[in-house]
Amino acid sequence: MNSATKEKMNRFINELKKDYRIYAPRRFEKRGWKPGTDSIRYAEINSAEEIVHDRKSDFSPKEVFFPVMQTMFFFAGGECSESTVDDRGIILFARPCDINGLRRLDTIFLKNGRNEDLFYKRLRDKLKIFMIECREGWDDCFCVSMDSGRADDYSLAVRFESDHFLVNVKDAAFQKYFSTEPVKEFTPEFVESNTRQARLPNIYGPDCLEKAYGLKLWREISDKCLGCGACTAVCVTCSCFDTTDIIYDETSPDGERRRVWSSCMNEDFALMAGGHSVRKTAGERMRFRVLHKIHDYKTRFGVENMCVGCGRCDSRCPVEISFFDTINALSDVLEKTSGR
Repeated sequence: MNSATKEKMNRFINELKKDYRIYAPRRFEKRGWKPGTDSIRYAEINSAEEIVHDRKSDFSPKEVFFPVMQTMFFFAGGECSESTVDDRGIILFARPCDINGLRRLDTIFLKNGRNEDLFYKRLRDKLKIFMIECREGWDDCFCVSMDSGRADDYSLAVRFESDHFLVNVKDAAFQKYFSTEPVKEFTPEFVESNTRQARLPNIYGPDCLEKAYGLKLWREISDKCLGCGACTAVCVTCSCFDTTDIIYDETSPDGERRRVWSSCMNEDFALMAGGHSVRKTAGERMRFRVLHKIHDYKTRFGVENMCVGCGRCDSRCPVEISFFDTINALSDVLEKTSGR
């Protein structure tokens, strides 16, 4: 456990930049989705002062290791060549809920079937986590309900004080940077309780799941939801994507294949050949998303729920549909109808 001044932290960051690209929450002035507001999102940093630690980021850090747009391979002259990535490693400053969200994405991309996803894995393998201590959370968080307010899978933890940093180094590779700094006792603390407490539904069998499908709740959401996908864009555990081929010139067969984030909330996401859609309304798509986050994922993989309770989707929805309120309402209705 070490104490470091801002000057020392900046020297530390400059040293790390020789071998790593360093990402943390940064402020982008007047770039918020509401007029006159700032946006906090993940980007490369050059100094400790750039790290926003006193406000939750509006976007999750997943775009660092699961990019919004990712070239998979190029095709030219009848041959294909795989895309390459930067040789440097990646350091990511992240809060406990996002570290837990990263583990959920690992399950989807690396443990969901017989083959690992190459394009995810090659960035994931470069990743080192520097945990931003989070002791209180925010009004829209419910991470404790989702068992994601604590994390121990990190190389280094940092507490931001007014004029210095407290650092807890777990990875010996980073200890050398702090060997000459004063030693001060620091054990990361975590959120013990949130303002909001989620009540997760007890979906105990096929009959109960069928009841969940037919609730009036989803029709009410259909009347309000825009189907814009903003909720999924900011979610740390959403993993949907489309693949598309880009042709550089209409007279040439040369181009590249990309995968691009998509959303189960988009109207055409569940569109099949012939024009049939398996989820026609916004309410049906919201039903799919909710049940995937708090039932299907856990049923399939047998561990935790997919949602980490970061609350970003609630903050981002332009018509104020609350994921938190929806799962509580679902729990209440199923409890009344099942008698359990």
